Amino acid sequence: MKIIVKPIITEKMTAISEKLHRYGFIVDRGANKLQIKKAVKELYGVEVEAVNTINYAGKLKSRFTKTGVIAGRTNAFKKAIVTLAEGETIDFFSNI
Repeated sequence: MKIIVKPIITEKMTAISEKLHRYGFIVDRGANKLQIKKAVKELYGVEVEAVNTINYAGKLKSRFTKTGVIAGRTNAFKKAIVTLAEGETIDFFSNI
């Protein structure tokens, strides 16, 4: 089971990671905090202090076209904020 789907690389998350040593990841919706902690430790080789998770529900979206209204839904996802131990960092751009 793939726990970590992708890292969150935004301006806001970059500022938080530089200041507070916290990194964001989109994770599998069925994963718990212990599984996320283990996956980050194995994948990046860092020591994890804490994991906070947030569940996002999909939003209803609609748009008007020539053929009528198209209604749909965005995907639901789970976000994990991982706090690393002091002195630990993750470099997402090292293997580009």
